Amino acid sequence: MLRLLTSSCTRGSGFGAATWRPSVGLFSPGHPRIRQVSDASDAPHHQSPSSESLVQLVGVCSMMHLPLQSSPEGLDAAFIGVPLDTGTSNRPGARFGPHRIREESMMLGAVNPSTGALPFQSLKVADLGNVNVNLYNLQDSCRLIREVYQNVLAAGCIPLTLGGDHTITYPILQAMAKKHGPVGLVHVGAHTNTTDKTLGEKVYHRTPFRRSVDEGLLDCKRVVQIGIRGSSTTVDPYRYSRSQGFRVVLAEDCWMKSLVPLMAEIRQQMGGKPLYISFGIDALDPAYAPGTGTPEIAGLTPSQALEIIRGCQGLNVVGCDLVEVSPPYDLTGNTALLAANLLFEMLCALPKVTTV
Repeated sequence: MLRLLTSSCTRGSGFGAATWRPSVGLFSPGHPRIRQVSDASDAPHHQSPSSESLVQLVGVCSMMHLPLQSSPEGLDAAFIGVPLDTGTSNRPGARFGPHRIREESMMLGAVNPSTGALPFQSLKVADLGNVNVNLYNLQDSCRLIREVYQNVLAAGCIPLTLGGDHTITYPILQAMAKKHGPVGLVHVGAHTNTTDKTLGEKVYHRTPFRRSVDEGLLDCKRVVQIGIRGSSTTVDPYRYSRSQGFRVVLAEDCWMKSLVPLMAEIRQQMGGKPLYISFGIDALDPAYAPGTGTPEIAGLTPSQALEIIRGCQGLNVVGCDLVEVSPPYDLTGNTALLAANLLFEMLCALPKVTTV
């Protein structure tokens, strides 16, 4: 069923990678400093990290110091890494995204003072490690991703995904549609990712939403693409999206303004039906997020990214992903730091999260 691999993003000396499979529990046995957790009943997943843990640079790092677990059973939500960049068309490196995002999540707290969200007092949350993708076979990787997410969704767990290039959204949406039927989509990114094929290949990071339309995975009247920009080989690169009923919000239409009014319109459009959030970090201007494979100038700002995600709070969000972080192109770690914070904001926007 789930065959996941934990990230080896340890910060203290003497700690190596922790590999785990459902048949043997969470971690490889025998490590003196690592506690094994096999299911949701063994650990208080909803407990938030303490102030002391935020300054401790030891142990196997997980997303926000959360317990690592091999099964989604008993969880309300879980972070999952998909270290795949076989579908990139320009600069690779997104396979290292989950590793680096987890590292940069270490200083995140458990409460969102800006929105009043208390996710860890509302939900049972854990880190399910990484999907064991096949880096030499993109089609097989899509199958592996789809199967893992079908199992996660069958357990009633909402996945929050650490990418990985944008190819991964396609098999995730296949699993989503099997569970929920066609879903609405808030896609934030620089490119529409609706190309039909390139070099004869119909699956890579510029095609996930074209394939999703072909297979009836999306409720096209509830699809919005925000932050789209960049040069093109055609005069109207947005023609396909708009012909399918997508709302396309260009980056220049977002310049120098708050996106709160836009999100009010989108909330009304989405209604109470299932909604998926797919956030490509290249939506942001490369001044803020240079660590990505296909950067485009004049993008969104981090504050606008927060407005978009916070604008989804209270909607029927059934899953999220943050993709296209390529750490080799940002040695400062700022791109991954931004990604970690946006994933926390996604967690805070999930249904059933209480606010004060």
